Amino acid sequence: MLILSAIQVLKLEEQEFLGEATCLLSEVVTKRDRLLTLKLGISEHNFPNPSKFGELIVQAEESPGSKAIMEMVFRCSDIEIKDLLIKSDPFVLISRISDSGMSVPICKTEVKKNDLNPRWKPVILNLQQIGSKENPLIIECFNFSSNGKHDLVGKIVKSVAELENMYHRQNGENFFVPTSNAHECHSKEVLKTQLHVEKYVESNRHTFLDYISAGCQLNFMVGVDFTASNGNPRLPDSLHYIDPSGRPNVYQKAILEIGDVLQYYDPAKRFPSWGFGARPIDGPVSHCFNLNGSTYQPEVDGIQGIMSAYISALRNVSLAGPTLFGQLISTAMAIASQSLADNQQKYFILLIVTDGVVTDFQETIDAIIKASDLPMSIIVIGVGGADFKEMEFLDPNKGEKLESSTGRVASRDMLQFAPMKDAHGSGVSTVQSLLAEIPGQFMTYMRTREMQTV
Repeated sequence: MLILSAIQVLKLEEQEFLGEATCLLSEVVTKRDRLLTLKLGISEHNFPNPSKFGELIVQAEESPGSKAIMEMVFRCSDIEIKDLLIKSDPFVLISRISDSGMSVPICKTEVKKNDLNPRWKPVILNLQQIGSKENPLIIECFNFSSNGKHDLVGKIVKSVAELENMYHRQNGENFFVPTSNAHECHSKEVLKTQLHVEKYVESNRHTFLDYISAGCQLNFMVGVDFTASNGNPRLPDSLHYIDPSGRPNVYQKAILEIGDVLQYYDPAKRFPSWGFGARPIDGPVSHCFNLNGSTYQPEVDGIQGIMSAYISALRNVSLAGPTLFGQLISTAMAIASQSLADNQQKYFILLIVTDGVVTDFQETIDAIIKASDLPMSIIVIGVGGADFKEMEFLDPNKGEKLESSTGRVASRDMLQFAPMKDAHGSGVSTVQSLLAEIPGQFMTYMRTREMQTV
């Protein structure tokens, strides 16, 4: 947690520039004692007196409030849907109010399909997210829409302390919707729909960084789409085109942005890397082949090792198809399963970069549901101009409950999908928003397995 104290505004032009340094937060928190020493330097080559540069020591500290958590179970009664032709697929979004008055989303429930009296899975908040139990939170109920334009059912404004009170008193709170009344700025319509708090528990728990400090590793794995729809890699309009100027293509960009963050959580930096949907020289189409060309060993050294293996594979395979994920996910699962059997403190993150919609829907769903029991998460990034709406079925946050061919459902949410071109507010990239989900998925797995830090 960074604490700033504004005592005096300094005019930078009047100060002596001593140098600059950049780093990723993952570089700091994975260091012993969370201390990182950076060499100060300059970005301009013509800056004078280079001999004066020194070092900068960066230390990361975790706020004590991140360990104090509140677990709540919400239920709604008599949800009002204005349009009778629309199904009720409700979910709840919880936001805090920033100093500027803007609402900042911090947590949301899953979507309950076709339910007017939903009861959601537990919601977990920590003091670091909300600041104080007395701070007001905006709790909004939406009706899910696959086009992303969710309809507001109603909202209430309550602090955690007030939600705790509601639990002890076992009373509900009516939602309201703001009305556009020209004569009364703050007019609102009170609904019969009520929010109930069915469970409220406070406790202290280990955090993501506790596990990392105790030696748990995050292991990065990559799967790259080599189907023919990407276009001829030799032509500039191909998604796989290697620009002689060194400018990364969309596949390289996705791998670099995710890998640059995750690599520091793996001391060995040996990353399993596969391709799918291509035909190796004189061979049949493969839906999971090692990028480095090895028959048995999928691992490469570092992020640059992935880049080199990727470029080499483009020269040694023919793009084909179709787009199948099942075999790739199952191969990654085998590594995670073996690690679990060996009692290794590892959690795996499989990145799949694709330009199209999967055609092995049920096989992919079956693999995902099996993977939900293992220490792994899956990130799927769509690249290119395809319509990825059909891919949203993979992401449980988009509203669909995945069910295997045997009737099983996923034990937890561990997959996210987003098109690379999607932009999020406040300059947050697709990659940043996807990575932000990983600690929560990691902690859900650790809690369900009741795994303890060393």
